[in-house]
Amino acid sequence: MSWRDSDYFPKSTPVRKEGGIKAKSGGKLGGERWWAKRWIAVLESFDMGTRLTRGRSYARKGQVLSVAVTSGVVTAKVQGSRKTPYKVTIRLAPLSEPAWDSVITELAGRAIFLAKLLAGEMPAEIEEAFQLAGAPLFPAKSRDLSTDCSCPDWSNPCKHIAAVYYLLGEEFDRDPFLIFALRGLPREELLTRLRTLAGPMEVATPQQHIISEPLAADPTTFWTGSPISDNSTDDAHPSAVTAPLLRRLGDFPFWRGTEPVLLNLLPNYVEAAQRGSDCYLRIVTHEQD
Repeated sequence: MSWRDSDYFPKSTPVRKEGGIKAKSGGKLGGERWWAKRWIAVLESFDMGTRLTRGRSYARKGQVLSVAVTSGVVTAKVQGSRKTPYKVTIRLAPLSEPAWDSVITELAGRAIFLAKLLAGEMPAEIEEAFQLAGAPLFPAKSRDLSTDCSCPDWSNPCKHIAAVYYLLGEEFDRDPFLIFALRGLPREELLTRLRTLAGPMEVATPQQHIISEPLAADPTTFWTGSPISDNSTDDAHPSAVTAPLLRRLGDFPFWRGTEPVLLNLLPNYVEAAQRGSDCYLRIVTHEQD
């Protein structure tokens, strides 16, 4: 162990803050899906010694107060032992425009890639597409990452940077498009360019199964409605799939609740669906009478 890995500074107790972003208490710290595990595995392969693991407790306790991901830069605030939170910056160079052109050409050439990305999933073979384009998705070397923290500890990464590393893995787990955003291409721009290059493809998305027919384009028809049929009560019951749109959105990036957002909001969706069904049945029954 080198002197940089040693605890030069006396051990201190971090100031506890309410509302910090807590890592998941169960499972492997850093995420469960393959791309999140890959992020942590890549960092651990850089032989950072004990420095990377020093941030685990900070990540679990919610000492990371905020995280923002933009093109090539992650900025965060981490509460340490001092009153003022430390500022953490992690830089990973965005891919060049020619590199992104090559990557998108590779991705658009495989229908399964486009289908899975539109569904919010990261295809297992996507790294191969990036490698063929000569542009690795994840950092290839430790020097690809440039980090800075305003704390007095000169270890790199310090425990504050390491905590953000682990928390990023969990956020990538929830939203794989954050990886693309960090590499320079936000979600909507990526999907738009993929759709444009792929051309007219029939790609089944969850929304196609949720919305059976569009709303009337004529505003008069919209406000006046249409006659109620005799069998209008047949389907007047909550859907078998509760909160389908919320499920499609998945976990919100940097959700600060103590439990997943779906579990947090699901009771409200169930109650709203039942109340809506009851209200509809009362109106229909009144009209038919």
